[in-house]
Amino acid sequence: MHFDEIPVIDIGSTLNDDPAARKATAAEVRDACMGAGFFLASGHGVPESLIDKQFDWARRFFELPVAVKQNYAVGTLPGHRGWEPLGAQVLDADALPDHKESLYTGIHYPHGHPNVMAGLAGYSPSVRVAELPGFGEQMDAYVLAMRDLGMRIVRLLALSLDLEEDYFDPMFEEPMGTLRLLRYPPQPADSPSNQFGAGAHTDWEAVTLLAQDDAGGLEVRNPDGEWIPAPPTPGTFVVNLGDMIPRWTNGYYRSNLHRVINRQGTDRVRYSIPFFFGPNYHARIECVPSLAGKPPLGEFTPCTVGEHVAEMYARTQAG
Repeated sequence: MHFDEIPVIDIGSTLNDDPAARKATAAEVRDACMGAGFFLASGHGVPESLIDKQFDWARRFFELPVAVKQNYAVGTLPGHRGWEPLGAQVLDADALPDHKESLYTGIHYPHGHPNVMAGLAGYSPSVRVAELPGFGEQMDAYVLAMRDLGMRIVRLLALSLDLEEDYFDPMFEEPMGTLRLLRYPPQPADSPSNQFGAGAHTDWEAVTLLAQDDAGGLEVRNPDGEWIPAPPTPGTFVVNLGDMIPRWTNGYYRSNLHRVINRQGTDRVRYSIPFFFGPNYHARIECVPSLAGKPPLGEFTPCTVGEHVAEMYARTQAG
């Protein structure tokens, strides 16, 4: 389906007990999923104060000296969690390394959890920063809110596919949930044309929930090859589908390419905070019953969540 803007959908119905209202919302979600694979969720119920604090703590972390941030670098902490400097990730193989730095944390799983002991990506204790007392507690509070919102979105997806509202729930017991803090520094006016804040890519899990500041720069590619802005809109989260969803839907729901363009020649820093929400690492992803009889829109081999995510991590690391 063609699209030339990212729709805004009020998901307030997920906070009440009106099944008819949720089905009406799910119909809007269906249209968005078959087109942009993105929508802006209003009426989400997450307190603005919690979101504001999250951005404040992100800034505090990135303002720490590099020597301090290196103590929390990816590879020094359990799982794929920790800090990555500028240029550590290559999301578009035809572009230069991404012009951003980040911190990975996520759902807290204690050291004794079987998936932590097995060293599975996405399962580890959440990050604590000794130099920032209270940092970890804020991350955990925000992750809890995102996990709740993520499940409400997943249930809307089930309804939009003519499934029972709780169809996906068993797959999201002990889910994967990665929270990422992102800082995009300014780029000089003479930056190479193939350097982006984040190169063109799709996300890997089921659903991404993105809080973005007002700097702008997020764009989604439509079927005509045009890049459509996903504008900063107060009171909304950007919601987009990850690559697990086409496997679940035989390609009828879209996981579209998107990128971040840094403003060049200014001193503006962009911050964003995505939460990547996926099923249990061991869950098997295959076409849902309501679409199994329709011709697939592509080739989709069933696999486990873990198999897919491991491959994607390997593809996008610089060097």
